[in-house]
Amino acid sequence: MQRRDLLKASAALALAGFPAAPLFAAARSPSRLKTLDQAQPFNYAWLKGRARAMASRPYQAPPNNVPPQVKALDWDQYQSIVYRKDHAMWANDDLRFQVKFFHLGMYATQSVKIHEVRDGEAQELAYDPAMFDYGKSGLNGKAMPKDLGFAGFRVNFHTDLVRDVAAFLGASYFRAVGGEWQYGLSARGLAIDCGMPKPEEFPRFSEFWLERPTRNASTLVVYALLDSPSITGAYRFDIAPGATTVMDIDAALYPRKPIERLGIAPLTSMFLYGENDRRIGIDNDWRPEIHDSDGLAMYTGNGEWIWRPLVNPSNLHFNAYADDNPRGFGLMQRDRNFDHYQDDGVFYNRRPSLWVEPKAGWGKGSVQLVEIPTVDETFDNIVAFWNPHAIPQPGQELLFGYRLHWGSKTPAVPDRAVVVATRTGIGGVVGKKRTYFSWRFAVDFAGGDLSLMGPHAKVEPVITASQGTLEITSARPLDDIRGYRALFDLRVPDHVKGPINLRMYLSVDGQAMSETWQYQWTPPDKRVF
Repeated sequence: MQRRDLLKASAALALAGFPAAPLFAAARSPSRLKTLDQAQPFNYAWLKGRARAMASRPYQAPPNNVPPQVKALDWDQYQSIVYRKDHAMWANDDLRFQVKFFHLGMYATQSVKIHEVRDGEAQELAYDPAMFDYGKSGLNGKAMPKDLGFAGFRVNFHTDLVRDVAAFLGASYFRAVGGEWQYGLSARGLAIDCGMPKPEEFPRFSEFWLERPTRNASTLVVYALLDSPSITGAYRFDIAPGATTVMDIDAALYPRKPIERLGIAPLTSMFLYGENDRRIGIDNDWRPEIHDSDGLAMYTGNGEWIWRPLVNPSNLHFNAYADDNPRGFGLMQRDRNFDHYQDDGVFYNRRPSLWVEPKAGWGKGSVQLVEIPTVDETFDNIVAFWNPHAIPQPGQELLFGYRLHWGSKTPAVPDRAVVVATRTGIGGVVGKKRTYFSWRFAVDFAGGDLSLMGPHAKVEPVITASQGTLEITSARPLDDIRGYRALFDLRVPDHVKGPINLRMYLSVDGQAMSETWQYQWTPPDKRVF
């Protein structure tokens, strides 16, 4: 920006009711990035006002003006497009963060606008073919429209300017890593009608504003505008990379119409098979387990810890866990033993867990879990989110604040023993002829005060089942984990077809010694014994 343009912009801002910024504070440092138009005033209050105003008008679908040759890119062609590191945002500014942009193509064919925010002013960044090395994609960057836009962006931290710490790409999806530098599950800005017998609606982040950090700042502030036929929203992300990366999020939502199932802080993951569920893959894959997450953890408003192992069902499963002011929930990868996966390519044992921590009371509602059948590890089939009890209505402003914790460790830890493994198989007594069908459950608990149990302590499993008869129940020490293994068989009548809900915890003299294990098991149609 030339000095005379800066003077004109400052005068215009003053006339518009915004205080004029100090003239030289707004001057831009040398950058390879090109901009569109002049800088405009920006803050979170303005963004919320824009989202509210949009919600009062009918939804307008984004223009579908991506060139056909971009949409036609296959996987290898798209992967060959590389962002030039010398064009990274703030590459020449000696800051702790740099940002690189994703080119449109493949599945990411809806462009987003990206702005830089500096000294209370925002300026849109222009697509420039000089940003990219097009490799073997076959694209001619100079032939692309000047307003092509971007697919999203990724964030680098000064500790390693090659590997990403976070990325925003596609609809309202985003991901981050912890200290193990391993991507895994994703989060979304919002979920609408997920798991219902009608098409799910996918809101999208249509614009981003990246706030230029100060010289020694270790937190990056990102704003986003969300839009969909049912709702608009304004988001603020404070992203602090670390061994556990923390995103502090504020969201202001403005419904256009009533929403039957609103999903706040939705998490999306993959579970193909594991030690508890071998329906898929055990006969045709050499790896013992394949999953990004192995369970849903919940810390309820009344202080109960719940662990729900994930499954890959033969039909869609939907579960809602009612709560009032939840303290947290998350999709976790508790099992971090390489031997249990044996995958030295994508390292499922290093996949981050993701914990949602509400910053204020969310009131009544439920943590909802959707498990979708899948036959391939490349498809996410697990979704978990918070669903408020009241159905959102047009004209409302819904405010939600929460923190996302990405990494192998989460800030909230149960104060009692936790489930470390769930295994299932045919029931009955070894060596005895089986005369009816039953199913065995073996659940290992470790931690808490279990290591203090003396030889005469009476540790008992407290078990309930929605259907069927419990048999051969026991809890016995398991020295290898310094914990206990609880076992029981479930005998189910032949006429029972649907899912059965199970619940168990360990108790000593009436005192709960473990978190609560919950499980949903569906008896097989063919019950061989």
